[in-house]
Amino acid sequence: MTRLVSFSDGTTVPALGQGTWEIGDHPARRDAEQQALARGIDLGLTLIDTAELYGDGRSERLVGEVIAGRRDEVFLVSKVRPENASELKMMLACEKSLERLGTDRLDLYLLHWEGRVPLEETVAAFQELVDEGMIVRWGVSNLDLRAMERLMEIEGGEDCAANQLLYHLGSRGVEFDLLPWMQARDMPMMAYSPLGRGGLLQHPLIRDIADRHDADPAQIALAAVLRQDGVIAIPKASSVEHVEANADALEIQFDAEDLHRLDEAFPPPTRETPLDII
Repeated sequence: MTRLVSFSDGTTVPALGQGTWEIGDHPARRDAEQQALARGIDLGLTLIDTAELYGDGRSERLVGEVIAGRRDEVFLVSKVRPENASELKMMLACEKSLERLGTDRLDLYLLHWEGRVPLEETVAAFQELVDEGMIVRWGVSNLDLRAMERLMEIEGGEDCAANQLLYHLGSRGVEFDLLPWMQARDMPMMAYSPLGRGGLLQHPLIRDIADRHDADPAQIALAAVLRQDGVIAIPKASSVEHVEANADALEIQFDAEDLHRLDEAFPPPTRETPLDII
């Protein structure tokens, strides 16, 4: 099954992509991780998300090796550290990411989180990279609604293409205000850690619904995130079997009873809550 999410410029990407946090850190796992990413591309999970921060560039290098010879099949996303998000430093940071990735452009370049560099300066730096053809579009990560509203007041801020946020069944706060605000602007939300951390997948209800659908708990957690319009999930998979299981989550269709039970166990927010960040 192919499910697409659209950016405001009309570009479409798969709703299920591939994350690379903690990938490339261990040489013994490198072959399996490369095979998983390559298999994901074969399965249509062609959006790949990485960052200069991940493994101090090791993740980008591994991604670069996987996409060599098939760059045009991939929608490539990377992120810049906040301390490198100034007009003086971003150009060099982007050049280094492109070198590690073995490409001449990023499809989407994100501010990893807001730091001390004023957003006005970061937006200007992003625009320079767009003008130079080094990135196609830019966005942010870990910015809450108030920060996004400030961003929109900056000249050029309306060009922000996406916001990457922590989002899973156990962390639904963005559904109250930030996600609807983004949906109204055709701004995709990239959901990192969509399977949660810790014991989410051991929850009895998730396991019960998984049994009903002849699925595994991770597939249920992914399907719950993917049911939201405009959401791109980027789970990590370290093996071919894992990425194939992730792809199968696209086939899961919840019925009204499933949704009711999920909302009872993991209630949607009824008020504004602080943004969850890992």
